[in-house]
Amino acid sequence: MKTLMSTYSKCFIVDIDNVGSMQIQSTRLALRGSAEVLMGKNTMMRKCIREFVEENPDTPIAQLEDCCRGNVGFVFTNGDLGAVREILESNVRPAPARVGAIAPTDVIVPKGPTGCDPGQTAFFQTLQIATKIAKGQIEMTTDTHLISAGEKVTASQAALLQKLSIEPFTYGMTLVKVYDSGSLFDAKVLDITDEVLTAKFIAALNTISKLSLALNIPTEASVTHSVANAFKAILAVTVELENYTFDKAEIYKAYLADPSAFAGSGGGGGGGEAAVEEEAAVEEEVEEAPPAVDMFGGGDGGDY
Repeated sequence: MKTLMSTYSKCFIVDIDNVGSMQIQSTRLALRGSAEVLMGKNTMMRKCIREFVEENPDTPIAQLEDCCRGNVGFVFTNGDLGAVREILESNVRPAPARVGAIAPTDVIVPKGPTGCDPGQTAFFQTLQIATKIAKGQIEMTTDTHLISAGEKVTASQAALLQKLSIEPFTYGMTLVKVYDSGSLFDAKVLDITDEVLTAKFIAALNTISKLSLALNIPTEASVTHSVANAFKAILAVTVELENYTFDKAEIYKAYLADPSAFAGSGGGGGGGEAAVEEEAAVEEEVEEAPPAVDMFGGGDGGDY
């Protein structure tokens, strides 16, 4: 373990409840070349961590000692945590419901034929499951919510699932914590992808720009909107003046002077109508623009 702690800078702390030795071995094979799986007694692992900290006083790995509680193991790696996580979470096995086990998920038995002979009707009645006899066998008439997540499996529930050949649970290594270069955090942090961060960042920028515009305080987030509002304000003034114009305003003034000149610009079919609608939308923006003059300190607008 000391060698692994010296060699690798990252590791997963995994819960291995209900995971068999063959399943752990198959996980080792899948991770070969990218990660190392370490299992052992908690007391021995804590002892190794304490000795390693004594030999390396400045190491932050001491926080792993508190993680050695329960049925846990370590998966050491220097590679991409996301890739190793995918391998760990993909290596799961179906398992039957055992009496007294805590259900990790809800168990819903679908309606339909059960394959049980009519003599076992009393068994289903005990579990308050609606049934009928069809084609010489018992058939469940509705989907049945048999077990809720977090409940203990009873003997009758386990017997029913066994009769129906249903293995409702899947078990594998469950990620508990992640250690990365001195930082220990919850495994759920790995769910935050670049796409999630980008979406959050864009939403924050939108909020900042809205506040900046509402408070009349220019910021980098709102500067593009301020420039657009300023252009619309200047354009609104320019289209009303006969003796002044500028390059970008020419097309708007030309449209207002002769809208029919733009009617055929879209070619055949419905393109002309689309162009007219687009220019009409531009005209509406120009008409609504004057209030933005406030950003130049004009107060209520005043006289041009």
